Amino acid sequence: VDSNLNQTPCLLGWLFWSRLYKNKLHLCQVLRGLQAKYGDLYRQDNVVLSGTHTHSGLGGYFQYTLFMITSKGYIKSSIQIIVQGIVKSIERAHENLRPGRIFINKGELEESNLNRSPHSYMNNPEEERKRYNGNTDKQVVVLKFTDMDGDGIGMISWFAVHPVSMNSSNHMVSGDNLGYASYLFEQDKNIGSLPGRGPFVATFASSNLGDVSPNTRGPHCLNTGESCDYLNSSCPIGGTKMCVAFGPGNNMFESTRIIGENIFKKSKELYSSTKQEVRGPIHFAHQWLNMSDITIQINSTHTAKTCKPALGHSFAGGTIDGGGALNFTQGAVEGDPFWDGIRDAILGPPSNETQDCHRPKPILFSTGEMNWPLPWHPVIVDVQLITIGSVAIVAIPGEVTTMSGRRIREAVKKELESSHAFANTEVVIAGLCNIYTHYITTYEEYQIQRYEAASTIYGPHTLSAYIQSYRGLARAIAEGTEAELPKGPEPPFFTDSQLFSLLPLNPVDKTPDNSSFGEVLEQVDPVYTVGQVASVTFVAGNPRNSGDMTDKTFVTVEKLHNSTQTWSVVHTDASWETRFHWIKGTSGLSNATVEWHIPQSAQSGFYRIRHFGHYKEFRNLKPVFTAYEGVSDVFKVNKRIYY
Repeated sequence: VDSNLNQTPCLLGWLFWSRLYKNKLHLCQVLRGLQAKYGDLYRQDNVVLSGTHTHSGLGGYFQYTLFMITSKGYIKSSIQIIVQGIVKSIERAHENLRPGRIFINKGELEESNLNRSPHSYMNNPEEERKRYNGNTDKQVVVLKFTDMDGDGIGMISWFAVHPVSMNSSNHMVSGDNLGYASYLFEQDKNIGSLPGRGPFVATFASSNLGDVSPNTRGPHCLNTGESCDYLNSSCPIGGTKMCVAFGPGNNMFESTRIIGENIFKKSKELYSSTKQEVRGPIHFAHQWLNMSDITIQINSTHTAKTCKPALGHSFAGGTIDGGGALNFTQGAVEGDPFWDGIRDAILGPPSNETQDCHRPKPILFSTGEMNWPLPWHPVIVDVQLITIGSVAIVAIPGEVTTMSGRRIREAVKKELESSHAFANTEVVIAGLCNIYTHYITTYEEYQIQRYEAASTIYGPHTLSAYIQSYRGLARAIAEGTEAELPKGPEPPFFTDSQLFSLLPLNPVDKTPDNSSFGEVLEQVDPVYTVGQVASVTFVAGNPRNSGDMTDKTFVTVEKLHNSTQTWSVVHTDASWETRFHWIKGTSGLSNATVEWHIPQSAQSGFYRIRHFGHYKEFRNLKPVFTAYEGVSDVFKVNKRIYY
């Protein structure tokens, strides 16, 4: 497990960043936990949950049908632990509040992202494109937090890149490239501390990454090595499944390391050199919107409306970071009679109204018209804007493309700077906030109907609706009328009894004959050299049976201190250097292989690897979970090979 999920988010008085997969979490439960302890101090309008974003995280905790299907339903144990962890993190941050200072810096980072839908981007107006140096944003923005003595206590970095360096073949929990950047920064600042344990908190947040890939070698056909088709990212043989983007490394782990390291180094440089202090009051504004029914004023004579949620055919085509498994392609502006017929027979056809509203999108799933067993997509979403002095943070409930983010930033900046109090405002996009609504493309990009446009669920005018709403929030802050903003319609909150789960209960764990849980099946070698991989396999129980692993670990790598004959933990399952593979067998049998990728920085000496878990059994017809642990033989690590 390579995970940053349990690290403590950074408290800015009211602003929390939670490292979750796309933040598909109902904020309401977190707020209920905070209200029980702090009353009205932390509220809907002054708390933001923004997902760092990883495709290698937990699932089953977003309360809408489409997202629950992918994880076989609602997994109560997932959401309970996540909510408890966030609330605990906020409590710890609250208890450690103290006066401090904030600084800002920004710079450019090259060779760490590329646009994965350049054909869509090129459909934006030429005069608009000419204003920018490229089809992705290269800017890194860093906020540095110190105490009154100038000692650093935390930072937030925004850079537009999708954390999909770890591809779909990965089965481990991972923070991906942004998680690795966070890991490097915190290890650099919290010297001698285990991941997530030191006082310094480094957060790498989502920005306008909707059409931005970290796979900088670009898309190529796996079977021929040739470049994929430019228009629909497919290959002559194998279609979209065969078209995959790689790089910059030779495998996903190396690519994650390189991109994460690039972001870390640039952020550290900006953090260390920043001199511009952020001063001024804090403002926040929040509204709920019915995104399926917003009227947008296009110009003085024309209006447009948003639509009920729907996904297009190209949604099933996937992206160059992970293509679809069927014969769907990106760029589809016409339906497919075969798949449309299957959809109509199983789910029913989309209404004429919805089809007309979404044109030119050919609708694959009319999710806004599908409400069994629960609504398939959110309709009520929240928009939020936070300002700290002259820094404005736009909290967006989705993934905005490069040009969409630029338009939002420009609109908010213009509105805020109408007041003299907001001169030279720096506007940053914080994506994946509070709820998840897929993608947000420009109107022009929507016409091309690649994956991002097909996943823009509220229709071609989605971006215009958001810009209109964020301008309203910015205007209210500039005029000091935030308290007068209409609250808007609140979203539904589904109880446990309304939610469904198709995930079967874990079976009873079993061991091979004449063995016990934690027993070693494949032992470590007696000697390793730095750069090699130490590996050990244990008889294991299902990791789901371990329940709440907050402040715990499945893995430790421990070093022997000869002088005292005691062991100290040098790595856990949150360390980049460790990997925890659980292999499910048959009839309740399973094992766990722990790898330690020994870094060049490892000291010579004697080490051991330990594994911790729980196994499930039934006693008196009731499930009982029992802790176990296993330990490898002691092995030696040398700095170099001796001949």
